[in-house]
Amino acid sequence: MKFLTSGKVKDLYDVDESSILFKFSDRVSAYDVKFKQDIPRKGEVLCKFAEFWFKELSVPNHFISRKSDTEIIVKKMNMLPIECVVRGYFYGSLVSRWKKGEIKLSDDTDTTLAAKLPEPIFDPTTKSEHDIPINKVKAIEMKLVTEDQYNWLEKTSIEIYNKMAKIADNVGFILADLKLEFGLLDGKITLGDSIGPDEYRLWPKESFEVGKIQEAYDKQLLRDWLTANGYQKQFEDERNAGREPVAPEIPGDIISKMSQRYVTAYEKLTGNAL
Repeated sequence: MKFLTSGKVKDLYDVDESSILFKFSDRVSAYDVKFKQDIPRKGEVLCKFAEFWFKELSVPNHFISRKSDTEIIVKKMNMLPIECVVRGYFYGSLVSRWKKGEIKLSDDTDTTLAAKLPEPIFDPTTKSEHDIPINKVKAIEMKLVTEDQYNWLEKTSIEIYNKMAKIADNVGFILADLKLEFGLLDGKITLGDSIGPDEYRLWPKESFEVGKIQEAYDKQLLRDWLTANGYQKQFEDERNAGREPVAPEIPGDIISKMSQRYVTAYEKLTGNAL
């Protein structure tokens, strides 16, 4: 197989004229910074989560088969240049953007940290090194998608979020938000990329409390540690100064906790042991 490229987490290989192989690594990134340390078993969890969700969801997708514990084979397609984000809770970047007036929410929205939104909202971004939030007008102006495509993506992304949120709820988790990617396959919009803890926020219901930072069963745990120790601001300052941010060393207890929580989330959501 011919090596194609390396992303933040996956390595891609050309299988044949119609398929490619995703090899999931234990690499981790946060705030667009890549870290030198790995998170043990992360690649296996991401790989098997991708297989689980592609099989669980009724939306047409590009999954063909799983080749190993860390590899899946998928159909080639032309990816749409938009990341489809669905938010179900008032959390993350939604909070700061709302405070800055960059996004409007309905009058009945509870703006307490981690409060559930009245309805899930579609909050897409561009696909770039540093994703930029966009709305329907902007997406069409930028020619990222057509109006019909945008409407389909909004409706379908929210439907997927609702189904995944119900599955999570049934096993004691809250799905706070979700990022999906789609492409064109034989002229039809098709679910692509992968779906796992790097694409959503997952909170245990037993410790959930509105108004507080939530316990993360995803890579938010790393983001929270970075923010608490001033690294998020440091990264921003370095970028503003024209320098590439340097990743700090992740403490061993954070690595261990992330690894354990990734495995726990997979086993509870899928009912399968790793």
